Amino acid sequence: MESLRNFFQSLSPITNEAWEDAQKLFKPATLKKEEYFCTEGKVSKDFAFLVSGIVRGFYRTQKGTEYNKHFFTPSSIIGGYTSLITGSPNQVIQQALTDCEILTANYSAFVNLYNAHPCLERAGRLFAERYFVQKEQKELEIIMLDAGQRYKLFKTTYPGLEQLIPQYHIASYLGISATQLSRIRAKLVKQ
Repeated sequence: MESLRNFFQSLSPITNEAWEDAQKLFKPATLKKEEYFCTEGKVSKDFAFLVSGIVRGFYRTQKGTEYNKHFFTPSSIIGGYTSLITGSPNQVIQQALTDCEILTANYSAFVNLYNAHPCLERAGRLFAERYFVQKEQKELEIIMLDAGQRYKLFKTTYPGLEQLIPQYHIASYLGISATQLSRIRAKLVKQ
């Protein structure tokens, strides 16, 4: 729970009273490797704080092709954000790439604390703003940077992740084939 409190504090100062009420909502759980936290077509009700492990967020086309959108590492919030906010069915799937420890909470119950604790609402808004900026930045990177530059940025953004997950997941995240990723890696080794 301490890492969750530190996460909230990193967004905005949280009062002791707000923390007392918020922490009651979070329950420890685990995700086994390859288990899903969010699936497509279902309405999300819960979100979670990722204590340990790695989760990927991805889309799946009608033909079954998967496109990795995001990797979540410890001290991240996971959940179907659009579904939680709008009540619409989830389109982004979230799957554990390793065994994970999480703290889950019901989104509506958390939002219900906003009136009593404006500091939690401020933290929620700042989290949403941070998430929006990251999403926009990723969209620009796909358009503005070549594959080699995106790979270098991936290594900076997610240090050490490359040794923990399959290369095809990284290639999908970068918007390239696994073969292209192999060529880029080989080229960088020669430099």
